[in-house]
Amino acid sequence: MTRDDLTERERQVIEAVIHAFVETAEPAGSRTIAKRYNLGVSAATIRNTMSDLEEKGYLYHPHTSAGRVPTDQAYRVYVDSLMEPTVPTRTETDQIRRELHHGASVIESLLEKAAEVLGVLTQELGVGVAPSFDNAVLERLELVQASTERLLMVLVLSGGAARTIFLEVSNELPPAALASVQLVLNERLSGLTLREIRTTLRERLRDVSAEREAGELLNIFVEEADQLFEIGASEESALVLGSTQMLVDQPEFHSSEQMRNLMELTEQREVLRQALQARRAPGISVTIGGENLEPKLAKLTIITSTYRCGPFAGMIGVIGPTRMPYRKVVTMVEHTSRLLGDLVK
Repeated sequence: MTRDDLTERERQVIEAVIHAFVETAEPAGSRTIAKRYNLGVSAATIRNTMSDLEEKGYLYHPHTSAGRVPTDQAYRVYVDSLMEPTVPTRTETDQIRRELHHGASVIESLLEKAAEVLGVLTQELGVGVAPSFDNAVLERLELVQASTERLLMVLVLSGGAARTIFLEVSNELPPAALASVQLVLNERLSGLTLREIRTTLRERLRDVSAEREAGELLNIFVEEADQLFEIGASEESALVLGSTQMLVDQPEFHSSEQMRNLMELTEQREVLRQALQARRAPGISVTIGGENLEPKLAKLTIITSTYRCGPFAGMIGVIGPTRMPYRKVVTMVEHTSRLLGDLVK
Protein backbone atom coordinates (compact mmCIF):
# COMPACT_ATOMS: atom_id res chain seq x y z
CA MET A 1 0.00 0.00 0.00
CA THR A 2 1.05 3.59 -0.57
CA ARG A 3 -0.12 6.81 1.01
CA ASP A 4 -2.24 7.42 -2.13
CA ASP A 5 -4.76 4.82 -0.94
CA LEU A 6 -5.67 6.89 2.14
CA THR A 7 -8.70 9.14 2.50
CA GLU A 8 -8.48 12.39 4.42
CA ARG A 9 -10.37 10.84 7.34
CA GLU A 10 -7.98 7.89 7.41
CA ARG A 11 -5.04 10.27 7.54
CA GLN A 12 -6.63 12.10 10.46
CA VAL A 13 -7.21 8.83 12.33
CA ILE A 14 -3.63 7.66 11.71
CA GLU A 15 -2.32 10.94 13.09
CA ALA A 16 -4.59 10.76 16.13
CA VAL A 17 -3.71 7.13 16.87
CA ILE A 18 0.00 7.90 16.65
CA HIS A 19 -0.30 10.91 18.96
CA ALA A 20 -2.28 8.89 21.49
CA PHE A 21 0.04 5.89 21.37
CA VAL A 22 3.20 7.99 21.64
CA GLU A 23 1.78 9.79 24.67
CA THR A 24 0.36 6.79 26.57
CA ALA A 25 2.21 3.74 25.18
CA GLU A 26 -1.22 2.06 25.21
CA PRO A 27 -3.23 0.87 22.19
CA ALA A 28 -5.68 3.58 21.16
CA GLY A 29 -9.41 2.81 21.06
CA SER A 30 -12.08 4.58 19.02
CA ARG A 31 -13.70 6.14 22.09
CA THR A 32 -10.40 7.58 23.24
CA ILE A 33 -9.75 9.06 19.81
CA ALA A 34 -13.28 10.52 19.63
CA LYS A 35 -12.96 12.15 23.07
CA ARG A 36 -9.43 13.49 22.78
CA TYR A 37 -9.31 14.61 19.16
CA ASN A 38 -11.86 16.74 17.39
CA LEU A 39 -12.30 14.74 14.20
CA GLY A 40 -15.96 15.69 13.77
CA VAL A 41 -17.23 12.10 13.57
CA SER A 42 -18.60 9.55 16.03
CA ALA A 43 -16.68 6.83 17.83
CA ALA A 44 -18.48 4.28 15.63
CA THR A 45 -17.21 5.97 12.47
CA ILE A 46 -13.68 6.11 13.90
CA ARG A 47 -13.90 2.41 14.80
CA ASN A 48 -14.88 1.55 11.23
CA THR A 49 -12.08 3.71 9.87
CA MET A 50 -9.58 2.04 12.20
CA SER A 51 -10.77 -1.34 10.96
CA ASP A 52 -10.18 -0.24 7.36
CA LEU A 53 -6.72 1.00 8.27
CA GLU A 54 -5.93 -2.32 9.88
CA GLU A 55 -6.85 -4.12 6.67
CA LYS A 56 -4.58 -1.76 4.74
CA GLY A 57 -1.65 -2.44 7.08
CA TYR A 58 -1.47 0.90 8.88
CA LEU A 59 -2.71 -0.28 12.28
CA TYR A 60 -2.62 -3.58 14.10
CA HIS A 61 -4.74 -5.03 16.84
CA PRO A 62 -2.89 -6.53 19.85
CA HIS A 63 -4.78 -9.61 20.94
CA THR A 64 -4.96 -8.43 24.57
CA SER A 65 -6.49 -5.05 23.78
CA ALA A 66 -9.48 -3.52 22.03
CA GLY A 67 -7.32 -0.63 20.84
CA ARG A 68 -4.98 -0.35 17.87
CA VAL A 69 -1.28 0.38 17.50
CA PRO A 70 0.46 2.09 14.54
CA THR A 71 2.59 -0.03 12.23
CA ASP A 72 5.89 1.05 10.69
CA GLN A 73 3.87 1.95 7.59
CA ALA A 74 1.69 4.33 9.61
CA TYR A 75 4.75 6.02 11.12
CA ARG A 76 6.20 6.41 7.65
CA VAL A 77 3.06 8.17 6.37
CA TYR A 78 3.08 10.38 9.46
CA VAL A 79 6.74 11.38 9.06
CA ASP A 80 6.50 11.95 5.31
CA SER A 81 3.19 13.78 4.99
CA LEU A 82 1.31 14.38 8.26
CA MET A 83 3.93 15.66 10.68
CA GLU A 84 3.97 19.45 10.96
CA PRO A 85 7.34 21.21 11.30
CA THR A 86 8.16 22.88 14.57
CA VAL A 87 11.04 24.75 16.20
CA PRO A 88 12.89 24.03 19.44
CA THR A 89 12.04 26.09 22.49
CA ARG A 90 14.39 28.78 23.74
CA THR A 91 15.22 26.57 26.74
CA GLU A 92 16.13 23.64 24.50
CA THR A 93 18.24 25.82 22.23
CA ASP A 94 20.07 27.36 25.19
CA GLN A 95 20.75 23.94 26.69
CA ILE A 96 22.25 22.62 23.45
CA ARG A 97 24.42 25.71 23.00
CA ARG A 98 25.57 25.60 26.60
CA GLU A 99 26.58 21.94 26.44
CA LEU A 100 28.38 22.27 23.12
CA HIS A 101 30.33 25.33 24.23
CA HIS A 102 31.22 23.90 27.65
CA GLY A 103 34.82 22.73 27.52
CA ALA A 104 34.64 21.16 24.05
CA SER A 105 37.24 22.17 21.48
CA VAL A 106 37.77 19.20 19.13
CA ILE A 107 35.27 17.30 17.03
CA GLU A 108 35.37 14.16 19.18
CA SER A 109 34.52 16.10 22.35
CA LEU A 110 31.86 18.15 20.62
CA LEU A 111 30.25 15.01 19.22
CA GLU A 112 30.12 13.37 22.65
CA LYS A 113 28.50 16.49 24.10
CA ALA A 114 26.01 16.64 21.24
CA ALA A 115 24.99 12.99 21.67
CA GLU A 116 24.58 13.47 25.42
CA VAL A 117 22.42 16.58 25.27
CA LEU A 118 20.36 15.21 22.38
CA GLY A 119 19.64 12.07 24.40
CA VAL A 120 18.55 14.11 27.41
CA LEU A 121 16.26 16.40 25.41
CA THR A 122 14.59 13.60 23.42
CA GLN A 123 14.77 10.81 26.02
CA GLU A 124 16.23 8.56 23.32
CA LEU A 125 19.74 7.14 22.83
CA GLY A 126 21.94 9.88 21.40
CA VAL A 127 24.35 8.71 18.69
CA GLY A 128 27.01 10.35 16.56
CA VAL A 129 29.49 9.45 13.85
CA ALA A 130 32.68 11.48 13.50
CA PRO A 131 33.75 12.50 10.01
CA SER A 132 36.42 10.33 8.43
CA PHE A 133 39.43 12.17 7.07
CA ASP A 134 41.05 9.11 5.50
CA ASN A 135 40.45 10.42 1.99
CA ALA A 136 41.35 14.01 2.82
CA VAL A 137 44.27 15.29 0.75
CA LEU A 138 47.15 16.98 2.59
CA GLU A 139 47.80 20.43 1.14
CA ARG A 140 50.57 21.41 3.52
CA LEU A 141 52.04 20.62 6.91
CA GLU A 142 53.42 23.08 9.46
CA LEU A 143 55.56 22.39 12.53
CA VAL A 144 55.69 24.77 15.50
CA GLN A 145 57.76 24.36 18.69
CA ALA A 146 55.03 24.58 21.36
CA SER A 147 57.30 23.88 24.34
CA THR A 148 60.69 22.36 25.11
CA GLU A 149 59.43 18.81 24.61
CA ARG A 150 56.38 19.38 22.45
CA LEU A 151 55.77 20.16 18.80
CA LEU A 152 52.50 21.33 17.30
CA MET A 153 51.79 19.81 13.89
CA VAL A 154 49.18 21.59 11.77
CA LEU A 155 47.71 19.66 8.85
CA VAL A 156 45.96 21.81 6.25
CA LEU A 157 43.66 19.53 4.27
CA SER A 158 41.76 19.81 1.01
CA GLY A 159 38.78 22.11 1.21
CA GLY A 160 40.34 24.30 3.88
CA ALA A 161 39.96 21.94 6.86
CA ALA A 162 42.80 22.10 9.38
CA ARG A 163 43.69 19.67 12.15
CA THR A 164 46.26 20.12 14.93
CA ILE A 165 48.22 17.36 16.65
CA PHE A 166 50.78 17.53 19.46
CA LEU A 167 53.98 15.55 19.02
CA GLU A 168 56.26 14.64 21.94
CA VAL A 169 60.02 15.16 21.36
CA SER A 170 63.04 14.59 23.62
CA ASN A 171 64.20 18.21 23.64
CA GLU A 172 63.84 21.55 21.91
CA LEU A 173 64.86 21.44 18.26
CA PRO A 174 66.92 24.11 16.48
CA PRO A 175 64.76 26.21 14.15
CA ALA A 176 66.87 25.08 11.17
CA ALA A 177 66.17 21.40 11.91
CA LEU A 178 62.46 22.09 12.28
CA ALA A 179 62.35 23.99 9.00
CA SER A 180 64.30 21.20 7.27
CA VAL A 181 61.89 18.50 8.41
CA GLN A 182 58.86 20.60 7.47
CA LEU A 183 60.29 21.13 3.99
CA VAL A 184 60.97 17.41 3.47
CA LEU A 185 57.53 16.35 4.70
CA ASN A 186 55.77 18.86 2.45
CA GLU A 187 57.84 17.82 -0.57
CA ARG A 188 57.17 14.11 -0.03
CA LEU A 189 53.62 14.10 1.35
CA SER A 190 51.66 17.04 -0.10
CA GLY A 191 48.95 15.89 -2.51
CA LEU A 192 48.52 12.50 -0.84
CA THR A 193 45.51 11.33 1.17
CA LEU A 194 46.01 10.64 4.86
CA ARG A 195 45.46 6.96 4.17
CA GLU A 196 48.22 6.98 1.55
CA ILE A 197 50.54 8.81 3.94
CA ARG A 198 50.02 6.25 6.70
CA THR A 199 50.72 3.30 4.44
CA THR A 200 53.64 4.71 2.41
CA LEU A 201 55.44 7.23 4.62
CA ARG A 202 58.32 4.92 5.52
CA GLU A 203 59.02 4.24 1.86
CA ARG A 204 58.76 7.92 0.91
CA LEU A 205 61.31 8.98 3.53
CA ARG A 206 63.70 6.08 3.05
CA ASP A 207 66.29 7.98 0.97
CA VAL A 208 66.22 11.22 2.97
CA SER A 209 69.54 12.25 4.51
CA ALA A 210 69.45 14.81 7.33
CA GLU A 211 71.43 16.24 10.21
CA ARG A 212 71.14 14.48 13.58
CA GLU A 213 68.27 16.51 15.08
CA ALA A 214 66.28 16.50 11.85
CA GLY A 215 66.94 12.80 11.35
CA GLU A 216 65.66 11.96 14.82
CA LEU A 217 62.45 13.91 14.18
CA LEU A 218 61.92 12.26 10.80
CA ASN A 219 62.34 8.88 12.49
CA ILE A 220 59.53 9.79 14.92
CA PHE A 221 57.26 10.47 11.93
CA VAL A 222 58.18 7.11 10.41
CA GLU A 223 57.57 5.17 13.62
CA GLU A 224 54.35 6.98 14.59
CA ALA A 225 52.77 7.54 11.17
CA ASP A 226 49.68 5.47 12.01
CA GLN A 227 48.88 7.66 15.01
CA LEU A 228 49.93 11.02 13.59
CA PHE A 229 47.99 10.76 10.34
CA GLU A 230 44.86 9.00 11.54
CA ILE A 231 42.46 11.81 12.33
CA GLY A 232 38.92 11.43 13.56
CA ALA A 233 36.88 8.38 12.70
CA SER A 234 38.83 5.17 12.94
CA GLU A 235 36.54 2.15 13.06
CA GLU A 236 36.88 2.02 16.84
CA SER A 237 36.35 5.72 17.54
CA ALA A 238 33.88 6.61 14.78
CA LEU A 239 30.76 5.86 16.80
CA VAL A 240 29.73 7.90 19.84
CA LEU A 241 26.86 6.77 22.07
CA GLY A 242 25.00 8.73 24.71
CA SER A 243 23.54 7.15 27.83
CA THR A 244 21.19 4.17 27.52
CA GLN A 245 19.64 5.41 30.77
CA MET A 246 17.44 7.64 28.61
CA LEU A 247 15.61 4.53 27.34
CA VAL A 248 15.34 2.58 30.58
CA ASP A 249 12.06 4.19 31.68
CA GLN A 250 10.35 3.62 28.35
CA PRO A 251 7.79 0.78 28.36
CA GLU A 252 9.45 -0.92 25.40
CA PHE A 253 12.42 -1.77 27.61
CA HIS A 254 10.72 -2.74 30.85
CA SER A 255 11.25 -6.48 30.46
CA SER A 256 14.64 -8.01 31.23
CA GLU A 257 14.78 -9.54 27.76
CA GLN A 258 14.18 -6.21 26.06
CA MET A 259 16.83 -4.52 28.18
CA ARG A 260 19.28 -7.32 27.46
CA ASN A 261 18.69 -6.91 23.73
CA LEU A 262 19.32 -3.18 24.05
CA MET A 263 22.54 -3.71 25.99
CA GLU A 264 23.77 -6.25 23.46
CA LEU A 265 23.04 -3.86 20.64
CA THR A 266 25.00 -1.01 22.20
CA GLU A 267 27.94 -3.37 22.77
CA GLN A 268 27.89 -4.41 19.11
CA ARG A 269 29.23 -1.06 17.97
CA GLU A 270 30.17 -2.36 14.53
CA VAL A 271 26.50 -3.14 13.80
CA LEU A 272 25.46 0.36 14.79
CA ARG A 273 28.38 2.00 13.03
CA GLN A 274 27.58 0.29 9.74
CA ALA A 275 23.87 1.07 10.08
CA LEU A 276 24.64 4.75 10.64
CA GLN A 277 27.37 5.10 8.02
CA ALA A 278 25.06 3.62 5.40
CA ARG A 279 22.97 6.80 5.78
CA ARG A 280 25.18 9.09 3.71
CA ALA A 281 22.52 11.25 2.07
CA PRO A 282 22.74 14.88 3.29
CA GLY A 283 20.07 16.25 5.60
CA ILE A 284 17.63 14.47 7.90
CA SER A 285 17.08 10.72 7.63
CA VAL A 286 14.36 8.70 9.38
CA THR A 287 14.48 4.89 9.22
CA ILE A 288 11.57 3.17 10.94
CA GLY A 289 11.51 -0.36 12.35
CA GLY A 290 11.60 -2.95 9.60
CA GLU A 291 13.03 -0.41 7.15
CA ASN A 292 16.37 -1.03 8.88
CA LEU A 293 18.29 -3.70 6.99
CA GLU A 294 19.84 -5.00 10.22
CA PRO A 295 17.33 -7.38 11.93
CA LYS A 296 18.54 -6.30 15.39
CA LEU A 297 17.20 -2.82 14.64
CA ALA A 298 13.80 -4.00 13.38
CA LYS A 299 11.90 -2.61 16.40
CA LEU A 300 13.79 0.67 16.54
CA THR A 301 13.76 3.99 14.71
CA ILE A 302 16.96 5.80 13.76
CA ILE A 303 16.79 9.55 13.13
CA THR A 304 19.99 11.26 12.01
CA SER A 305 21.14 14.43 10.33
CA THR A 306 24.45 15.12 8.62
CA TYR A 307 26.77 17.91 9.74
CA ARG A 308 29.73 19.32 7.86
CA CYS A 309 33.34 19.55 9.00
CA GLY A 310 34.87 21.45 6.11
CA PRO A 311 34.34 19.25 3.05
CA PHE A 312 33.72 16.18 5.21
CA ALA A 313 30.49 14.94 6.77
CA GLY A 314 29.56 13.24 10.01
CA MET A 315 26.22 12.37 11.59
CA ILE A 316 24.34 13.14 14.79
CA GLY A 317 21.02 11.66 15.84
CA VAL A 318 19.11 9.29 18.09
CA ILE A 319 17.98 5.68 18.27
CA GLY A 320 14.79 4.71 20.09
CA PRO A 321 11.64 2.60 19.87
CA THR A 322 9.37 3.21 16.90
CA ARG A 323 6.94 4.81 19.35
CA MET A 324 8.61 8.19 19.63
CA PRO A 325 7.51 11.83 19.30
CA TYR A 326 8.80 12.18 15.76
CA ARG A 327 8.06 15.87 15.33
CA LYS A 328 10.03 16.87 18.41
CA VAL A 329 12.87 14.43 17.79
CA VAL A 330 13.33 15.45 14.15
CA THR A 331 13.38 19.11 15.20
CA MET A 332 15.96 18.52 17.93
CA VAL A 333 18.19 16.41 15.68
CA GLU A 334 18.12 19.00 12.88
CA HIS A 335 18.84 21.87 15.26
CA THR A 336 21.69 20.07 17.03
CA SER A 337 23.20 19.17 13.67
CA ARG A 338 23.19 22.82 12.57
CA LEU A 339 24.80 24.02 15.80
CA LEU A 340 27.41 21.25 15.66
CA GLY A 341 28.21 22.09 12.06
CA ASP A 342 28.66 25.77 12.95
CA LEU A 343 31.24 24.84 15.58
CA VAL A 344 33.34 22.43 13.53
CA LYS A 345 33.26 24.01 10.06
